[in-house]
Amino acid sequence: MRLASGPWHGKIPGVEIRPIGVVRSCFGGKFGVPRQPGLCPSAWGELVFEPEFRQAEALRGIEGFSHLWLIFGFHLTAEAGWHPTVRPPRLGGNERVGVFASRSTFRPNGLGLSLVRLEGVEARPGGSVLLLGGLDLVDGTPVFDIKPYLPYAEALPEAQGGFAPAEPVRLEVTADGVEGFEALPERSRRAIVEALALDPRPPAGREEPGRIHGAGLCGVEVKFRVEGEVCRILAVETAEASGLKG
Repeated sequence: MRLASGPWHGKIPGVEIRPIGVVRSCFGGKFGVPRQPGLCPSAWGELVFEPEFRQAEALRGIEGFSHLWLIFGFHLTAEAGWHPTVRPPRLGGNERVGVFASRSTFRPNGLGLSLVRLEGVEARPGGSVLLLGGLDLVDGTPVFDIKPYLPYAEALPEAQGGFAPAEPVRLEVTADGVEGFEALPERSRRAIVEALALDPRPPAGREEPGRIHGAGLCGVEVKFRVEGEVCRILAVETAEASGLKG
């Protein structure tokens, strides 16, 4: 069989890539966002469609799927361009692998793929909104397309995970006596604990014992410190609300 050859000049007739919507997420900034979907099951968000794509007909039948693939853009790092090799956090930030052997944000086209849980479709005056769970997307992430997850074709228990064969080790998270933490909605508390258990610190930051970090999570600023295998929440401070409720 002979394969087609020749240069492609960046256009497919009739195809234009543009956001169909934007994610409103419980993660207010890059720091603290899980590095993979599903690792923080209590995380939540919404997909709010652009006016052009708010027709209810476009979502007909989507309620029958429990999970969706989102094709999105790494909008906070797109201007940094791409790198042929990257340092994955799973390798401690000390070993380089090819960008195409990673899920790094520094990609030629700045596109990401995330598998999220569909928790519902909510009809609102401005159009239908998708309610999502287990996501790993920062607030404001543009989404370019949605595809339903098909277990019979895409659940592959025999697949190999390369240099990331298993889930990351989790820290123990404590919030003893922290004013304001218990006052948060239950889902917000769970999401914060799950996100911090994944140790959001960059590899270099883990070499500074005792350093206090801050992450925008669930509409508040969470101050924490990691001591060995324990992450201690030190304070929960008011931050700009994301517009969502846990």
